[in-house]
Amino acid sequence: MDAKAKHRDRVTMEVADGVDSESEIQQRRMRRVGLLYDERMCKHSTPDGGQHPENPDRIKVIWNKLQAAAIPQRCVILGAKEAEDKHILSVHSKNHVNLIKNISSKQFDSRRNRVASKFNSIYFNEGSSEAAYLAVGSAIEVTERVAKGELDSAVAIIRPPGHHAEQDEAMGFCLYNNVAIAARFLLDEKPELGISKILIVDWDVHHGNGTQKMFWKDPRVLFFSVHRHEFGSFYPATDDGFYTMIGEGPGAGYNINVPWENGRCGDADYFAVWDHILVPVAKEFNPDLIIVSAGFDAAAGDPLGGCCVTPYGYAVMLKKLMNFAHGKIVLALEGGYNLESVANSVLACVEVLLEDNPIRGSSEAYPFESTWRVIQAVRQKLSSFWPSLADELPEKLTNKKAPPAAHILTSSSDSEEEDYEAPNAISKHLEEVLQDVMEPLSKLKIDESIQDHAASNSNTWRSELSKVDVWYATFGSNLWLKRFLCYVEGGQVEGMKKPYLGSRDKTPPKEIMWKTFPHRLFFGREFTHTWGPGGVAFLNPKSNIQDKTYMCLYRITLEQFNDILVQENVASFATSSPLFDLAALNSVTREEPHSLQVHLELKRCWYGNVVYLGKESNIPILTMTCTQSDMEGFKSAELALCAPAKNYANSIVRGLVEGKQLSQEAAMAYIQEASTKPL
Repeated sequence: MDAKAKHRDRVTMEVADGVDSESEIQQRRMRRVGLLYDERMCKHSTPDGGQHPENPDRIKVIWNKLQAAAIPQRCVILGAKEAEDKHILSVHSKNHVNLIKNISSKQFDSRRNRVASKFNSIYFNEGSSEAAYLAVGSAIEVTERVAKGELDSAVAIIRPPGHHAEQDEAMGFCLYNNVAIAARFLLDEKPELGISKILIVDWDVHHGNGTQKMFWKDPRVLFFSVHRHEFGSFYPATDDGFYTMIGEGPGAGYNINVPWENGRCGDADYFAVWDHILVPVAKEFNPDLIIVSAGFDAAAGDPLGGCCVTPYGYAVMLKKLMNFAHGKIVLALEGGYNLESVANSVLACVEVLLEDNPIRGSSEAYPFESTWRVIQAVRQKLSSFWPSLADELPEKLTNKKAPPAAHILTSSSDSEEEDYEAPNAISKHLEEVLQDVMEPLSKLKIDESIQDHAASNSNTWRSELSKVDVWYATFGSNLWLKRFLCYVEGGQVEGMKKPYLGSRDKTPPKEIMWKTFPHRLFFGREFTHTWGPGGVAFLNPKSNIQDKTYMCLYRITLEQFNDILVQENVASFATSSPLFDLAALNSVTREEPHSLQVHLELKRCWYGNVVYLGKESNIPILTMTCTQSDMEGFKSAELALCAPAKNYANSIVRGLVEGKQLSQEAAMAYIQEASTKPL
């Protein structure tokens, strides 16, 4: 193949096609771009002045970068104003609005931190209320100006972000859902402006769960989110961001999720999604206005995102969107926690909106194989709603792919090794701060020296625990050997909605045996990420001679037990240290058999207690189940008891039958009794 042919075969991005006419050049020179920044939004900060990824420097550094590039002189500078409650109430509950409005008042001084602790990844201080109202008001202001035609496009440099905030809950650094409120304002309050269809593009690395729910049944809004998902284990760690979530009723087909299976996705992956999902659908939808939930935490070097999008990548994605809605586009800042990356990325986007400089750069990389797989799945799921997605992508195209992303088991919310060079190194102190404030957000990506240190610690404990055997006693779906091996070897079985990565050591169990124990089996909770609707098995941590539970014991290493413990619980833990170490094992085995020793209090996790059940062949028998406080919650009905789903129950039946413990009929009766017998 000659050099020219090779060049043609590369995946490169050509932004401009053909030669612009004089009128088009003149039109570009006249574009009016709004820019909104107000330092009052910096008043929202941690109450103790501690470090936090979502801090005032995020918007300050963006504004400073734009000023250094003389951007404000070329834009229309807008002032921020606080939103009115009536507009916020279009998407949030009265209780939520009252809380955010009053949280900064003196009456909350003594309990502000306590209130914040009840939410997921939220802090409050005396400036939070004002900043939240300014962020919403700013989003409304720029969106209305663009809708009126006073501006061609606009950028709102606002915080706190908004796309995680749900109707009645602040979460993920977000207090009010800025973008959702602005969209609802135009659709419901300003029909005279002629904006009847809005495309919301959420390119933040985390799924916009709040925005999705607010327009779930609304065909006036096409919500598109591309995000790191990893089968529901990456923040916000739910199935809401899966590609099967497409909307409901009249909104069916108007909710599009593109869920990355791994980290490290970069320009080529995003360009492929734009070209083969977003752009074709946008042509059919033909929006009147576009709002971008512009999070820049998928940028290379972001400490929370773990992806590799460059400023050039963001510029190209935005340029492609400008072909729709006559270029009426609003960018509202969401995430982005590497100060250099977020500033450079916003600058690149503003320059695109100004349209007075060509986009410089290129991308010769290929998408990951997993990217093509996700794109194909999304297209197939939505093809009945959007005819442009009905055709299969040619094999010649999908064969152009990057080497697979190497999977490592670090935690249930982090399955990708990061190997890019971050523009800003993250200090170890900041790493500790982020671990405290971000749980269960995604794992930090830190500089190589820290990675080497963590890897060294990980190898040390793994080597140590790989020499110690334990019996892992199972009582639920893991009674079925094939299902249990998903935790060791990786993969999934029939009925499971997501695969598992498996343990670092994929050696199968050395021995398998069955025993019964005097503990009560029951089924609780109403939904799981793995099996869908229905309860899952729990064991009463306290023994009772009148109870009897069948348990399959797998002889595995303590290292493997730790990896299974991580996979059983949706939380974020670094692997520089084990969750259940030799000291914990020595402590628990000093107790009498069947007694409970709590070694692991995992926040928001269901199997956070390790229970010692005695020994077999002088090897300790361990199982994992709910905490005693959760047990009390099940008894008081604070936590729901629920019969298992059919697929989940079938896995237990198969385990009992294949293990020659019960007949199929007896196994079904065993599950029925556990499901209906009062606690």
